[in-house]
Amino acid sequence: MYGRRFLSAALARAVMLGAVLALPAPAWAGSQPPVGARAGVDLARAAARSWAADASLIYIENDEPLDAAGHAARWGYLFYSPARDLARAWSVRDGRIVAAEDLAMRFSAPSLGAGWIDSDAALTAARPEVQKAFAHPVETRLSTMLLLRGAFDDDDPDRATWTLVYTAPGAPGLYVMIDARDGRVRRTWRG
Repeated sequence: MYGRRFLSAALARAVMLGAVLALPAPAWAGSQPPVGARAGVDLARAAARSWAADASLIYIENDEPLDAAGHAARWGYLFYSPARDLARAWSVRDGRIVAAEDLAMRFSAPSLGAGWIDSDAALTAARPEVQKAFAHPVETRLSTMLLLRGAFDDDDPDRATWTLVYTAPGAPGLYVMIDARDGRVRRTWRG
């Protein structure tokens, strides 16, 4: 249904969404330690349901740098309302919504549904692939984790997947796609 045309559009949207969700974070004393992606879902969902009763979660991405456990201080959650035909993003940090933004572009992806693994489990699943890809000691950095359905998997476009993006000096980026239900690596690619 989505195929390669959707993949290209979804990837472009994901990059743009990352720019939209990466709004400046307010700085204050007493910030909490980084958390997994699930930590802000309920708060973002409540805000989304206030915005539109039919809003469903379609996308999650780290809004601040990730730590070695797959946690970030701030996560972005994108919801889509079919009735409004609009998408709205909420960014959560320290158990509070720190940004809310309507997306000017169309982003009508399928709902993530329930039953997906958290960011730390996805990171654990990706580690062996990263070690194989960067066999020689090199400083790698996990730059992005995003969770969505309908992209990167032509065989099963309804599958929710985590995509982890690693960078290393002098090497092409490594993308590791993890099945968000069972934690299995679906594929890897360089780019």
